[in-house]
Formats: sequence, C-alpha cells, structure tokens
Amino acid sequence: MPRRFNPGDLPATLPVFPLEGVILLPRAHLPLKIFEPRYVQMLEDTLATPDRLIGMVQPVGKDGKLHRTGGAGRVVAFREGPDGSYRIILSGVSRFRLARRIGDVPYLRAAVDWADFADLGAGAPDTGFDRPAFLALLERYLSIQSLSTDMDTLREAEEDVLVNSLAVLNPFAPAEKQALLEAPDLTARRETLTMLMEFALGETAGKDMLQ
Repeated sequence: MPRRFNPGDLPATLPVFPLEGVILLPRAHLPLKIFEPRYVQMLEDTLATPDRLIGMVQPVGKDGKLHRTGGAGRVVAFREGPDGSYRIILSGVSRFRLARRIGDVPYLRAAVDWADFADLGAGAPDTGFDRPAFLALLERYLSIQSLSTDMDTLREAEEDVLVNSLAVLNPFAPAEKQALLEAPDLTARRETLTMLMEFALGETAGKDMLQ
C-alpha cells in the first residue's frame, strides 16, 4: 500500500534531481532511468530513508540556476540493471519551493519549504471540467504527436490524477511544463493543459495549410 503523507511528515530537506523538461505533480507517476554515478548514489541514499522522497526541479539556463518551484515524489518501484543503472517510478506527493542549497557533493541537497502548497489535501474541485470534450481534445493531440494511451483508463481516472498525469507525461517544452507545475490549482492547470493542446493542434493545422 502506498504511503500517505501528512503535512507534518514532509522533511525539511530533500535530495534534488535537476532535469530539464521534467516535472512531477501530486498523484502522477514519473518513470526515470538513473545512470549517472552521483544520481545512483542519490537514489541508493534515498532508498535508505523512511520517506524515500526525491525532489524534481527544472534548471534555468545552463549556469546551474534552478527554478524555485519543484515537485517531490516517493520512490514506489525500482529495478537495478546489470550495468548498475536503475529504472524507478516516482509517485508525486507535493510541490515545494527551494529555500537554499545545503550541498552538492556528490549530488545536490536543499532546504525546502512546503507551506505555499496544499497538495496533500483534496483541493478545490474543478467545477468547469467537461470530461468528454477534454478527452476528445486529448485524442486529437495524441494523434498529431503519434502517441498512444489507454483511453478507457483515462475515462475512469479521477480528475486530479488525469490532469496531473497528462501535465507530467505529455511532451511539452520546459517553460510550458513549468507553467503547468506552478498553476495555482487544478482548474488553472486543466485550462493551461487545454490551451497547450489546442495550440499544438492549431500549429499542425497551419503547417498543413502551407504545404
């Protein structure tokens, strides 16, 4: 059974994995391959802790700066490869803000603040959510991206799991991913996700007209 966190359970520090184009949101699952020695060490250290949390943060540019807002996830599955790499799955727990770096040898650890986010609670419902229209748009978007998914599962998924999982897994640009991560609530995230899919469809239609 997956661990349920309460606000008082969340640690004051996290190991941080900076990765461009990758975000993590509550209740979404993120598959990763860990192969760099420093991040293999990070994972092995994390597996020895009771919470098994890793913070995912996007870099800003190429000079080592990081976005302040990231998403923490618990390692819920892992498999070691014959070459010493790992394939893992993180299950999203809560967003956080980076407060300060504590060290980066061999990997980055940071003090974090959870207070700005209420991701452990139910949150406000998305009263404007039109699931059939949203899923129809999603099917068109997946088609132009040459992607496939189990639509039956998506039709049954809870709204926050559906929206957050699509925000995490769809191939948006890093800045677009960050906008989805920083959306203040589920409604804003769903509206941003809808806008990004509609924009991608509009771009494709425009290119087709020019050919």
